[in-house]
Amino acid sequence: MKLIFGLGNPGGKYKKSRHNIGFMILDEIVQKADSHFKVDQKKEVEIAEVEKNKIIKPQTFMNNSGQAVLKVKNFFKAECNNIWVIHDDVDLDFGKVRIQHGGSSAGHKGIQSIIDQIGESFWRIRVGVGKSEKIPTEDWVLKDFEKNEKERLQFILDQTAELVLEYLVKEIKEETLNFYNY
Repeated sequence: MKLIFGLGNPGGKYKKSRHNIGFMILDEIVQKADSHFKVDQKKEVEIAEVEKNKIIKPQTFMNNSGQAVLKVKNFFKAECNNIWVIHDDVDLDFGKVRIQHGGSSAGHKGIQSIIDQIGESFWRIRVGVGKSEKIPTEDWVLKDFEKNEKERLQFILDQTAELVLEYLVKEIKEETLNFYNY
């Protein structure tokens, strides 16, 4: 069983922000699998099941994601290698997706929170949201996507969700993909 976490912030204010791309991809996965999320207040998550795997949205806000990840990991007695985390990455161009195992947080506070709780040995599905030369990163990630990006966003969400579903039936591997040009 895999535990697939998507990072984001709960609430309508952040729903379509760059920081919530992890939540958006999980929504696509759950929709494609004809499943649905249930609230688990004890673990501070929304959780769904897809192909006997758990699809999980921490409800602790981004910077405290590790709290929920640790609770769920301990409840299911999961090994770190079976934990996948989908998150935004400002160091990747919009539309690029990089899959890697382990590594540092590269300044991502949600990932650092998880590392602080369970260590570095989990899979990351890093989804590029680009960065602004004019807007500070902490403000940029809380902004909605630009109009020209919204036209491609659904394709990126769809392709990344398909990729995750594909990896649930075969072995995940490190790779970089570009879903921007379609």
